[in-house]
Amino acid sequence: MFSALRQSSRSSLTAFSASRLLSSPRSATLLRALSTEARSKIDGAVKAHPIVLFMKGTPDLPQCGFSRAVCQILEVQGVKPEKMNTFNCLEDAELREGIKEFSSWPTIPQLYLDGEFIGGCDIVLAMHQSGELEEAFLKAGVVDPLPEVPEAPKA
Repeated sequence: MFSALRQSSRSSLTAFSASRLLSSPRSATLLRALSTEARSKIDGAVKAHPIVLFMKGTPDLPQCGFSRAVCQILEVQGVKPEKMNTFNCLEDAELREGIKEFSSWPTIPQLYLDGEFIGGCDIVLAMHQSGELEEAFLKAGVVDPLPEVPEAPKA
């Protein structure tokens, strides 16, 4: 079970996801469909590293454009590889469906930071563009702050 939970290179829900979960009868059904064992394995996986990415493919060989985009954002942000763990959801159909049920989010890739579900590609991109992602990564200690650039002497 979950052969893809082997490393290929944390489980509270966001307020948005939690409100969707509580308001959606379909989500409640999905929660029951995810076995306790599967939920426990996914929960352990998202808590094992500061950053966890469930994606299609691997960081070196992404198998979809959205997974590639999230990997590129993480690289641009300066995420330290030792702070990140990725899982290739294409290797295991149960993981591919289970992660969607676990987060109540219908798509892959899915990014977790310190055990909390951040979102998919669209949310990660918006957070990157607004500066929120950098702030969250700095707070979590997964990236180093940019060095201060000294002001040029005035002529």
